[in-house]
Amino acid sequence: MTTQSPTTNPTRLSFSGVSKSFGVVRALRDVSMDLRPGEILALMGENGAGKSTLLKVMSGVYPADQGQITLDGTLQNFTSPLDARRAGVRVVHQEPDIIPGTTVAENIFVGELPRRAGRFVDWTKLNDDAAQLLTSFRFGQAIDPASPASDLTAAKRQMIEIMRSLRQGLKVLALDEPTSSLSEAEAEDLFALVRQLRDGGVSILYVSHRMNEILGLSDRVAVLRDGAMVGVRPAAELDQAQLISMMVGRTLEDGMRKTRQTAGPVVLEADGLVSPDVRDVSFSIKAGEVLGIAGLIGAGRTELAKTLFGALPRSAGNIRIDGQDTRISEPRDAIRAGLVYVPEERKADGIFAERSVMENASIAILRRISPFRLIQKAEERRIVTDFASRMRVKTPSLEQWIGKLSGGNQQKLMLARWLATQPRVLMLDEPTRGIDVGAKADVYALIDELAKQGAAILLISSELPEILGLSDRILCLQAGRITATLDAATASEESILQAIMPRHV
Repeated sequence: MTTQSPTTNPTRLSFSGVSKSFGVVRALRDVSMDLRPGEILALMGENGAGKSTLLKVMSGVYPADQGQITLDGTLQNFTSPLDARRAGVRVVHQEPDIIPGTTVAENIFVGELPRRAGRFVDWTKLNDDAAQLLTSFRFGQAIDPASPASDLTAAKRQMIEIMRSLRQGLKVLALDEPTSSLSEAEAEDLFALVRQLRDGGVSILYVSHRMNEILGLSDRVAVLRDGAMVGVRPAAELDQAQLISMMVGRTLEDGMRKTRQTAGPVVLEADGLVSPDVRDVSFSIKAGEVLGIAGLIGAGRTELAKTLFGALPRSAGNIRIDGQDTRISEPRDAIRAGLVYVPEERKADGIFAERSVMENASIAILRRISPFRLIQKAEERRIVTDFASRMRVKTPSLEQWIGKLSGGNQQKLMLARWLATQPRVLMLDEPTRGIDVGAKADVYALIDELAKQGAAILLISSELPEILGLSDRILCLQAGRITATLDAATASEESILQAIMPRHV
């Protein structure tokens, strides 16, 4: 249950007529919104709606072209994130920013390490201060402040970055997709921390695509569409259908149930695959078929895809494509054979953040566009433009660094990269993780279209409705082994859970 925001001192942070453009792209258009003391205000919108730009204007990364920002009634002109932090406004981004080779305590107090004699780090005080801060929150009581930060789980890294923001004077904390890589239990720890901060008077601006999460956690919900504020409503007055309608401007039907059709011949066969976390797995996929892979975290879903792709060593088993034994010992072999993989961790395993949209999209087809070892720029631009348009990618230009695009647009470009190779088998690992409902609909429609065109698709997803809605058959994995193969037309969430949940005798 959420606690309604206080009515006294109703405004902590206020945006009034804020606009921001990048060339001809209007990222924000006359946005007005207020954030109250001790409330959780959710910020929602499709990818490209302006959420990230608003956070960056709020935190001093970008100056607003027009409009004003006030904090506790005082006009602000943040020229850098340091300005914003000093005023008590802090942003925790989607990917935890942990400093390699340092301890938990050093990460929490980076830039403010206690000193002895003005020169030497006071390690005892540093660890004591970190321990005191950690133990004041439920999740932190089991964390050793002297342990390496790089050993922490993704959830604890996220929490440590929040801890870094909890300095004296914190007034506004913005969280950008904080649960995108967390398990359900880890997310509950985060929610407890967010509520604790809210109850202590901190104003929380919470950005997420997860509607159940938004409706269960927030006090109010603000929705951006195409850079403009659609409205701000109490969360208690909204349901998922209303939220979707506000975000996309129409009622969005499920859209996941693919048009089922008779599958063609077998394209991919795996026989007795063994690799790290994969145990004697055999299956096949036909042309025009979507094979869903369901399993809990650690069941071996990603490891299976990476084994097929040659990214993990295979100690036993055979792979056949179109009936022919295919030697795949590295990703290059898989790509040449028409087997491609869109990874779950796009930032770590997919994109080249400081390279352009053009370079990221064309890197898999360099042989095709370089017949004489010189890239044919016109052909490169034609192909990338075609696939970017087909995927409805929003970017100021093809020269824009991909790292500056929203997560959904990055994901669409990863799909465009591999579709340009004209694959026989497309493996999608959590393809809709961290993207909004509009981008999800685009991905669903693409999967349906590719299947109709005869592609064999292996789909990994943690969302059971997605698996049921898109798949023809479902492989259920547990501890690296197949426990069941279900017909998606007759399967249910309950039958999948029965097959993927461990049974303890």
